[in-house]
Amino acid sequence: MSSLRLVVTGLAATYPFGGVFWDYAQYLLGLHRLGHDVLYIEDTGKWGYDPRACTFVEDGSYNAQHLARQLALLDPALRDRWFYRDATGQTFGRTWEDVKAFCSSADLFIHVSASCWMREEYFAARRVAFIDSDPMYTQSSIPPYLDGTISDEARTRVDMLREHDVFFTFAENIGAPDCLIPTELFHWIPTRQPVVLECFEKAVRPLADRRRVLTTVASWEPTESGPVVHGVTYRGKSTEFERFIDLPAHSPLPLELALSGKVPVDRLQAHGWQVRDAYSISNDPWVYRDYLAQSLAEWSVAKNAYVASHSGWFSCRTACYLALGVPAIVQDTGFSRSIPSHEGLLAFRTLEEASAAIAHVLSAPERHARAARAIAAEYFDARRVLERFIEQALAG
Repeated sequence: MSSLRLVVTGLAATYPFGGVFWDYAQYLLGLHRLGHDVLYIEDTGKWGYDPRACTFVEDGSYNAQHLARQLALLDPALRDRWFYRDATGQTFGRTWEDVKAFCSSADLFIHVSASCWMREEYFAARRVAFIDSDPMYTQSSIPPYLDGTISDEARTRVDMLREHDVFFTFAENIGAPDCLIPTELFHWIPTRQPVVLECFEKAVRPLADRRRVLTTVASWEPTESGPVVHGVTYRGKSTEFERFIDLPAHSPLPLELALSGKVPVDRLQAHGWQVRDAYSISNDPWVYRDYLAQSLAEWSVAKNAYVASHSGWFSCRTACYLALGVPAIVQDTGFSRSIPSHEGLLAFRTLEEASAAIAHVLSAPERHARAARAIAAEYFDARRVLERFIEQALAG
């Protein structure tokens, strides 16, 4: 593939947390490693989160410094390949004039997770692709848009989305008879989180050096439930955690949750869960990566909307666990139709299946660790994922 000029958007400065950084930075790094001329743009029009003050702030100076430091650590070649605009309009990194020139000559502008305030200058790229990493929520405005009951604000979001040229989604089952995600207006192409395997190889730990505990990192619940679409209410993970609240009593290993949000810590601990503050291990991408690597396996549920809609969504975080050779035991959203889930990756739907999967991993941890790495290489390797993505994005 010849070298292309590519723009990637994200939220790594707006939410300066380890997991968020890996979600977006691996697009940038993966495309750079493929030999493309890349630029990262973060221009949300929103306040950024300052973890020191535990609140959102207008001034993005701290967030810009965080982004610059982490990109330089990721790869020195990315040191000057970014642009960030805070809520006040102050810009950091590349100049706005440089950004406009880059976009006007770009082969592809990749808008990830509805993260960008799509200005006219961004649509100057030859092709503009949208990646939906939050299926069901992204499409929840489509039915009211079509029947005329949509709010003006939501209509503006859908109209903006329609200006893109091509549409991708993490909902691998979209269009299947039992998938409840609306398919009107857009032709959605399934895609996956790219993982730059080399970033995780150096952090892989021998089994003897890992903690004998199952872990995950998650947010408990958004402040409000989202809209109801085809009978599915958009909710976070709390609904699914409640279904498995008694799992510690059926697990041969401790279960540790690193959680953010309004977490019912006392109730979880009373049921045998170990609970940690998520920020203590997600304040830095490398601390976050090492926390995952220290685990014997991941155990986690998915957001209720991903499960109830039979979306086929797969977690970016879980893909990182797999790349570290850490087996993952995760709630099935329907992804098991596309990704093998018997060794290294085990899908569950019930408490009994979750308990059995934990015992299965514990019976042969070395075998499952090898299988986890193999799945990451086969299904999430950034080179494979991004080459296919670019080919599909530029077609037509």
